[in-house]
Amino acid sequence: MLATGEIPGLIAKEDKDVISLECKNVWVKEAGAKGQEPSILALWIFFINRVKDCLHVVLCFSPVGVKFRERSQKFPSLFSQCSIDWFLPWPEDALISVSNKFLKGFKMDATPEVRTALEKHMGKCHDLVNDVCGEYFQRMRKYVYVTPKSYLSFIDLYKEVYKTKYDGIDIDE
Repeated sequence: MLATGEIPGLIAKEDKDVISLECKNVWVKEAGAKGQEPSILALWIFFINRVKDCLHVVLCFSPVGVKFRERSQKFPSLFSQCSIDWFLPWPEDALISVSNKFLKGFKMDATPEVRTALEKHMGKCHDLVNDVCGEYFQRMRKYVYVTPKSYLSFIDLYKEVYKTKYDGIDIDE
């Protein structure tokens, strides 16, 4: 699909002809000239090229392990026809901003100053874990990855534990 813009056998021959004929007006506006009659094949190629130009697919792979290398060898069009974005660790300000956003609607028995300090602490914790992963690699020669998903899970776990512990406190006594 990524290499040719077409999945073989997906569209029947009769449907290909119908699609090709429906593209004729667009072909005349963009590629052809009035009065010129394009062949069905030319219209089909025009349609496939438009699909290739307009279709955007997001695939996410982890570079951990041998599977990434194996996939790149088995499916070269995955990598030759795509843009690859490598995501680097988030800066601490971004981590603090994320914790602020995810804790904004969460009910806590805390002053705004304590809440702000907690958001900063969460960002620093994740940043520290990233640093420790680097040290772990230096010592053990094994990669350990801390992802944005693990940071979001950390925030969700904090909220869950906070709610459980707060609900367990008997305030009336």
